[in-house]
Formats: sequence, structure tokens, C-alpha cells
Amino acid sequence: MKPKYLSLNLMLCLAAGLQAQNPIIRDQFAADPTARVFNNRIYVYPSHDIPAPEGQRQDWFCMADYHVFSSDNLTDWTDHGVIVSQEQVPWGKPDGFSMWAPDCVAKDGRYYFYFPDAPRGGRGFAIGVATADSPTGPFRLEPEPIRGVSGIDPCVLLDDDGKAYIYWSGMGIRGARLKDNMTELADELQTVTLPQGGTSQAGGRQMEGLPEGFKEGPFVFKRDGWYYLTFPWVRKENGTETLAYAMSRTPLGPWDFKGIFMAEHANRCWTNHHSFVQFRGEWYLFYHHNDYSPQMDKRRSARIERVRFLPDGTIQEVRPTHRGVGLTAATSRIELDRYSAMSEDVSNAFVDSLHPFSGWYVSLPGKGRWVSYGDVDFSSLRDDSYIIARVRAMANTQLSIAVSPRGDKRKGKVVAKMPITVEAQQGTFRRDQRGQWLTLALPLSFIPKGWLQNPADRSSQNPQLRDLYDVTVTCEGEALDIDWLQFKNRPLYFTPVAADAPAAKPDEHGFIRRWQLMEPEPQEIRSNTVFTDSWLRNKFAEAQQLQKNSKRKWYALESGDYNVRLFHFAERWGKQAYGNLFCGTAVIECAEDIDGVRLAAGSNGASMWWLNDEEVLLLSGDRRMVQDDGVSPRLRLRRGRNILRFALVNGPGLSDFCVRFIDEQGNPVTGYSVSAIK
Repeated sequence: MKPKYLSLNLMLCLAAGLQAQNPIIRDQFAADPTARVFNNRIYVYPSHDIPAPEGQRQDWFCMADYHVFSSDNLTDWTDHGVIVSQEQVPWGKPDGFSMWAPDCVAKDGRYYFYFPDAPRGGRGFAIGVATADSPTGPFRLEPEPIRGVSGIDPCVLLDDDGKAYIYWSGMGIRGARLKDNMTELADELQTVTLPQGGTSQAGGRQMEGLPEGFKEGPFVFKRDGWYYLTFPWVRKENGTETLAYAMSRTPLGPWDFKGIFMAEHANRCWTNHHSFVQFRGEWYLFYHHNDYSPQMDKRRSARIERVRFLPDGTIQEVRPTHRGVGLTAATSRIELDRYSAMSEDVSNAFVDSLHPFSGWYVSLPGKGRWVSYGDVDFSSLRDDSYIIARVRAMANTQLSIAVSPRGDKRKGKVVAKMPITVEAQQGTFRRDQRGQWLTLALPLSFIPKGWLQNPADRSSQNPQLRDLYDVTVTCEGEALDIDWLQFKNRPLYFTPVAADAPAAKPDEHGFIRRWQLMEPEPQEIRSNTVFTDSWLRNKFAEAQQLQKNSKRKWYALESGDYNVRLFHFAERWGKQAYGNLFCGTAVIECAEDIDGVRLAAGSNGASMWWLNDEEVLLLSGDRRMVQDDGVSPRLRLRRGRNILRFALVNGPGLSDFCVRFIDEQGNPVTGYSVSAIK
């Protein structure tokens, strides 16, 4: 049985996918991220903040287990689940909620996971070890913690000569060499006086040369012959943590303090904790921030930034970003609130403040304001593509979307523009407020693929750089909010039908797949509960008039499935994906009269069906698409041409239908052909 506190986290897991932007773990809190590379894949071992259960201090850190996450591209992250939880630790408190920053290293084919925990029946913290044959476990816990290590935040350095060193926070930052078994200190223990009085046996020694002030969370790595001791440090004048470092030519110092490489968080989040890792030739900093919990800085989330070293080996200051690192496919959601650059006054806010893991949107407060999102990979985009975007705006605002070579907005090309009119927003707002969220489909005037001509990028070791661009959205009006946008390849749910194409047959189950579909008509429908018979008859009378409008656009299409997916039709050819009135026509050609047939239909949303201008079936109410959900009275398909028409309306949900003719026994009728001539 899982412990009760895990269910609290599951209640927060609203987002299933883990994305490239910061934070990188987007369905749970993940603090103190230690990143390691094993077998050309990157693994992150964070601590796991959870809401404090009843009986625990509500304003403090609460951590009960450890997950491990991995990626091979810094963009797509896999959660491998819990690897150690507090009730499993043989020497730890089963309800201590004190499993703070961990580490994991590999030696001789085995993986050693180091973690702090509150000891059973004791005070303070101890450091435990668990071992495994895989970086994701299963891990086997050692029966006792490491003797002589009393503290938190373990870090282990494997040096080039095979020796291992462990560092931890406790009575300052301390370090010691490990034995070859990786579970014991190599040096003799010393008797030390505790701050609260009394003595204890302690291993290692305090690291010398570090600045005064509170320090914790050591992370040590080696680069070009230099050892770097990095640590969170509180400068007296501020009171919250920076990330600072010192350098040495030996693994245990003495250390030459160099300063900070990341300043205090601008919102005064109290802690920061980090790790450095080199992955495929680049250095990265993993750290945390309280992105998803701005009012409570004991719930943190993991982030990544690139790191640059100066010629003398010192670390160039790292500035936190929303964008983070990694590539985003143009065909994935581009969440512009995780911007790389923006104009003045741009801001972001939670889409749903009660459910922070639902993410943010970005606000462009006036004409000419813009936001740019970098490192978008267009290599998977096909020639026939379009954009969908979730937006809301002030009246008569227009958005403009441009694509430019990486970091050079001046060379950008506008690929789409869309006015967001009062009519598009259904008249639900006044001039002084934004309208409702809309999902719009925007045609592309230019396919941004393969036109980057920078030879340096084309000769890069990473072949994907040739199709990397920045995507910039500009507000052309009073105010514009954007949740996300996405380039989409034309759905394969439909194939265009040429005017001279031969007639088709219904499929083997009798379903009609060839249709002439009218461009969707946007509707203001907040709930499908309005779909009463009287409301629908009025709406479908309106649909009949729309079909007679010569200015309406029609599309001759073949559905790839028996289920005619109108939602995807609207995505590709409509103004919005939800809340639409659809109309369609199929021409049924019969070699002879076919008597005693029934029209059998199912629809997601309400629909009405006419055969030769006579109403034959109404599917009313809030429906889901079910095969043969409604069946007409007996009908005659007459010799020659028969016109089958439908109208379908849906609100906030999906929209699709399936339809066929059946005989008295419910068997499909297939003895006719179908064309999509209007």
C-alpha cells in the first residue's frame, strides 16, 4: 500500500507531459536537482517537495521520497517513479519527511545513491546509501548510514585516479575520501564539539577558504584540472541564497573563493540548490526556483541553464530564464510564456491560479509589444502546414507571427496574421476587458523550413541547427494574451477530392466517407446543455440558410476513417476548433431504387439529417459519437441522384460523426456510389 502522503502529490499531477522549458519537471515539485550522465543519457535525482500532511509543520520543507528523471535531449523527460521512500529506510524515521538533496554516482558498473534522512530515535541528519545495477533502480538500501557523516546534501566526486570523495553540509561544508566500497570514510574519525553541547565522532574536515555566512548544498566537479566547490551562500546584506563557488587544484582544498555565479532569486525565494553537468560537449547548470508556488518557497521546481566558462576557468554569471535549454519541435506546443526575449511590459500569469501545474499565459499589453521563443526545430514540418493558437484579446486586435533565424529578429518573415474581432470573440467582452479564450486556426503564408543560410550553423556538429528558428508573436492592437501556439502538419484525417475524381463506394461497413464540407461557422456555446429540440430546430434552420450562401467556402474531402473528425477539419480549415456549426453534403448515386433502408448515424454534439430535402433524423441533446446512435424511419434511395445533407453543432467538446444506411436486419447497405459534388 502506498503511504497516504503520496496521494497529495497525485492530486497535483495535472500535466502529463514533461516539456523543454523551465521548469523541466512540470507535473510535480522537484527541488535540489542533481544531474548525472550515464551511458550518454542524462539522469536527474531531485528531492521531492510535497504538501505537508496533517500533523506536520505546514510552513516548512516536507519530503518523503525520491524520484529519478531522465532524458536524451534535455527536452523530453521521463519520470521513472519512486526509487527510495522514507518508510523503506531501515535506520530512518518512517515519518521524518526529511529526505533532502541527494546524489548518485556510478563506479565499476554499480550505482550508488546517497541521501540524507532523519535517523530513527536520534537528532539531526545522517547520510544513507542505496545501490543498484541501473541508474533507475531497483535500489537496495544499506542497513546503516555512513558512520561519521552527520549532515545533509551529500555530493560525491569520482576523481580521475579512481578515488572517491564525499562532501556534505553539517558544521559548515565538510569533505572526506571514501573507501573503495563507496559506503565508508577512508580516514579516521575525529572527536568534535557540537554547537548544542557535547561531542560526536565526525569524519572529514571542514573546507577552508570559503566566505563567512550560511552555506549548504555543496556540489563538487572537476574541469581542466580545476576542482570547483560550488554551494548556496547567503550574503549578509540580502538574506536569501545565491550560488557561489571556489576553486582548488586538489579535491579537498584549500579553496580560493571566486564569488557568485547566480544571484539571489528576484522574488526572494529563500533557497537555491544546484548541480553542474557536461552533456554532449556543453555544460549545464541545474537549479531550482518556486515557479509553481510563488507564495510558498518551500515547494520548488527544477530548472536548467547553459553555463559558460571564461579562459581562466572562472564561471560566467548565469541568469535564470523561463526558456531554459533544449529544442522544441515546431509541431509541439510552443508555450510563449516561457519566452527567450520580450519587449517592455510583457508579463505572465497562471492560466488557473488554483491549479498552478496547468501553466502560464503571456500578456502583451499594447500595440507593438512582442514576445519571442527560441530554439524551435522546424525539421519535422511538412509543406502543407498551418498554426493553431490559444489566445484572447481586446476588441479588434490582430496578432502577427514571425519566424527568424536564431537570435536575429531583424531577418524574420511574417508567416501568419489573424484579426481577433468582436465577432470571433462572440461579443462576450466590452472594450475595457479581454474576451474569452479562443483556439484559432491560422493559415501559413510562408513555410519556415530550410531557408536559414548561415554557414556556421550549417556546419555545426548538430545537424538540427539548420532548421532552428525563433518564433515571435506581436500584438497589433490594444492587448493580447497568448497561452500557446503550435505549427501543425495538415491532418491526415482528410484527403482532398478533385472535381473530376471518380465516385467512391461506402466502406465495407457501409460508412460514407466522401463529403463536401462547408467551412465551420463559429458559435457562442458555453455548454451543450442548450441542445433542446426547439433550440436545435432554430439553429439548423439557420444552417440551411448558410448552405445557400454562395460566399461560403466548401471543401471536397475523403475521410481517412469511418469517423468523420470535424474537430480536425475545423482545426485545419476553420477559424476556431471548438464551438462550431458544421454543414455537409454527400451525393448518393443509385443504379436502381433501394427500398426499406434506414439512415443510422452517431454524432459528437447534436445533428440533423436530411435526405432529398426531407428531414429524416434528429440527434438532440449532449451526445458522444456512438455508431448507429440514432436510426431513421424506413426510407427509399431512389434511382439516380440522392442528396444527403447534415448539420451538426457542438460547444466546448470534440465534434465528429459517422453515418451509413442499414437494412431491416441492421446490415450495411453498400449498393451505391458517393460523390462530393455540392
